[in-house]
Amino acid sequence: MSLAIDLSTIWAFIIAFGVFAYVVMDGFDLGLGILFPLFPAKADRDVIMNTVAPVWDGNETWLVFGGVGIMAAFPLAFSVLLPALYAPMIAMLIALVFRGIAFEFRWRSRRERNPWDLAFACGSCLAAFAQGVALGAVLQGVHVEARQYAGGWWDWLTPFSILTGTSLTIGYALLGATWLVMKTEGTLRDRAYRLSRLLSFAMLVAIVSVSIATPFLNFQYTQRWFAWPNIIFTAPVPITVAAATALLLRALANKNDYQPFFLSLALFGLSYAGLGISMYPFIVPESITIWQAAAPENSQIFLLFGVSVMIPLILVYSAWAYWVFRGKVRPESGYH
Repeated sequence: MSLAIDLSTIWAFIIAFGVFAYVVMDGFDLGLGILFPLFPAKADRDVIMNTVAPVWDGNETWLVFGGVGIMAAFPLAFSVLLPALYAPMIAMLIALVFRGIAFEFRWRSRRERNPWDLAFACGSCLAAFAQGVALGAVLQGVHVEARQYAGGWWDWLTPFSILTGTSLTIGYALLGATWLVMKTEGTLRDRAYRLSRLLSFAMLVAIVSVSIATPFLNFQYTQRWFAWPNIIFTAPVPITVAAATALLLRALANKNDYQPFFLSLALFGLSYAGLGISMYPFIVPESITIWQAAAPENSQIFLLFGVSVMIPLILVYSAWAYWVFRGKVRPESGYH
């Protein structure tokens, strides 16, 4: 498996970075919604919402960046993958819109049993699951003929895509739980610690399950992971996953408030690296490479100037927002 550095490869890494930035920044946000039903007290839910209220809008910037980036830099891949993923993508967008409305409207409701809390939780669960299903559908491959999607409406729905959807939901829940460990105090933090320990084991099971299932999807995946000399470069990934999990469990046992969240992010990063190993150099697995899907060179150069300005601006703004709203969130404090 060789790595040729050219404009298409650079753009592949830019898009991969944008998607991972979304997973990192919006993952714990969605995870809070997934965990919402486990915290029935209104006071706890208000604190949970206030931990993310200042930054949640900005987190979704990366979703727009990833989608628009694929359309602009790899238009062929966009035109093939979008029809293959219409159902999960539509479900995700509806869930995100409904979740965003619920986020704002819940603060205006005076009812003790806030219906918008249910909407926020359901929207978060559906969005996370739909993203995982879409990932699984891409990884298992889509039917392409004459540079067009030639599959059916329900081709995305398979046991593997259900597995990846469930796994990503578990992973987001772990990010949400460790975020609460980092941002809250008292009994709320203690409950988040207990959830984090349970979700750490569930996350490990999910990673192992997806890792075992993936090589059976395509012989090329098996070759990339286990053929010589590729195995020299791929073997450290599962070893590092095991080490990161052990460190995560130790940090939770030692009640270190800050380490668990970043170690959970490390697990996501390692899993993402494994995904890259499986797929590269294909953007539509086993059908279209990044070079075949790429826009004309002049377009890529023009777009490169744009992202060289926009990405640093987004990163600086995001870092500033997280810095301003750093520290623990207490019941008496709040964004709203």
